[in-house]
Amino acid sequence: MSTYDVAVIGSGPGGYVAAIRCAQLGMKTAIIEKYSTLGGTCLNVGCIPSKALLDSSHHYEDALNHFEEHGIDIPGDVKLNFKKMIERKAGVVDQNVKGIAFLMDKNKIDVYEGLGSFKDATHIEIASEKETQTIEAKNIIIATGSKPGSLPFIEIDKERIITSTEALSLSEVPKHMIVIGGGVIGLELGQVYRRLGADVSVVEYMDRILPTMDKAQSKELTKVMKKQGVKFYTSHKVSEVTRKGKEVTVTATDKKDKEVTFTGDYCLVSVGRRPFTEGLKAENAGVKINERGQVEVNEHLQTNVKNIYAIGDVVKGAMLAHKAEEEGVFVAETLAGQKPHINYNLIPGVVYTWPEVASVGKTEEQLKEEGVAFKSGQFPMRALGRSRASGDTDGFVKILCDKETDEILGVHMVGARVADLITEAVTAMEYRASAEDIARMSHAHPTYGEAMKEAALAATDNRPIHM
Repeated sequence: MSTYDVAVIGSGPGGYVAAIRCAQLGMKTAIIEKYSTLGGTCLNVGCIPSKALLDSSHHYEDALNHFEEHGIDIPGDVKLNFKKMIERKAGVVDQNVKGIAFLMDKNKIDVYEGLGSFKDATHIEIASEKETQTIEAKNIIIATGSKPGSLPFIEIDKERIITSTEALSLSEVPKHMIVIGGGVIGLELGQVYRRLGADVSVVEYMDRILPTMDKAQSKELTKVMKKQGVKFYTSHKVSEVTRKGKEVTVTATDKKDKEVTFTGDYCLVSVGRRPFTEGLKAENAGVKINERGQVEVNEHLQTNVKNIYAIGDVVKGAMLAHKAEEEGVFVAETLAGQKPHINYNLIPGVVYTWPEVASVGKTEEQLKEEGVAFKSGQFPMRALGRSRASGDTDGFVKILCDKETDEILGVHMVGARVADLITEAVTAMEYRASAEDIARMSHAHPTYGEAMKEAALAATDNRPIHM
C-alpha cells in the first residue's frame, strides 16, 4: 500500500493547486480524479471552454457587425462554422488539461484515476474500471467540487433540456434558447448563442439579473444585453418544463401571478450549482456534511476530523475557481505549519459577458443594510479616450468608500476588460487604500484603467477630470 503525507480527492482548480503547493512544501502528495482528464469542472466543462466560446462568438459578432466601421471589408458573406468553433473549444480544453498533467509530473505528484472514497480517516479506496486499490494518507483534502443544480420538477434530458455542460457541446445553434436563471452562467452562455443567431429568453425568479451583485451593474448589463437582442423576464417563477419532440415549453408565473409560457427548441437550466460528494463515503471517516450538501469546516478549512480538510465548491462560500485555489494554498501552508490568510470579502466576482462585469467588496445595497455611512464615485466608460478608440463605450466604474476614513469598501465595474481591471481594486483593498490613494496614482493613458482613477476622484471630492 502506498502512503502519503497528503492525498487530494478531486483535481479541479482547488485540488490541483493544493497538491502542487503541498509538493512544493516537501510533502509526498497524491491526487485522485475519477475522470480520465484532470482539471475538474473549470477546465473541462466550465470556465475554460465557456471563455473559449465567448471569445470565438465575440470575433464572429465583430466580423458581422463591427469590422466595417473599422475600415475592414470582408468579400462575400461572413459564415459561421459552428462545428469548427466547438472543435477549437475542445482543443483549448485539451491544451489546458495536458498542462495540468505536466505540472503533476513536474512536481512529482502521484495521479490516481478512479472514484476516491473513504475507508476510514486515513485510507482512501480508489475504484476504476481496471482495478480497486487503497492508499494511506496522513492528511486528506476533499476537493470534489460541484455539479449543475436544477429544480425538483425539471427532468434534465441532456438533449433539449440541458445544463451548462451540454450547452458547451451542442451540435447546432438553437433557434430559440430559453435560459432559466439570470446568473453568471446563464448570461454568459445566453450571450454566446445570441451572438451566433439564436433568439434568447432569460427567465429569472428575482426582480433583476445578477441579484448578488451591485444593483447598478444589473441595470447596466440588462440595458446592454437588451440592445444585443436578449429578452429578459424577471420576477418570473418557473413551475414546469416539458418537452415534445424538438420543442420545449417552459411555464412560469409573473409578478402579477399570471401564467405565461415560453416555447423554444432548447432550455438551458442555469439555477446555480450544488456541492458534489456522491460516492465519497464521508461517513466512513466520520466527516460531517450539512443539509445543503456542504462539507462542514472551521476557519482553518478543517473538518470535524482533524486530519481531513475540504476546499472549493464543496464548502461554504462563493463557487469560484480562484476562491478554491486560494483555499488549496491555504490548507497546504497550514499543514506546513505556516500562517496563511484569506480575506473572503476580497474574492472578486466576474461575469465574462461583453461588456464584462466585475465586483469586489461590499455592494451599495449591503452597506445600506449594514448601516455603514459611505461615499460613492462613479465614472462612465464612454468618457474615456481608450473606450472611444475601441468602440467599447458601455459601462462604468463605481467606487464605494467609508464616509469618514475614505477607505475603499467596494468596487463595481461594467466594461471592456474589467475582469482584468478588478485586480487593481483587489490590490488596493488588500492594503486598505483610500479613494484618495487611487486618485493620486498615475494611470497610463489611454487605458480602461483610467476609469478607476476617475471614479476615485469622484468618490473623494467629486472632482473627476474628464466628466
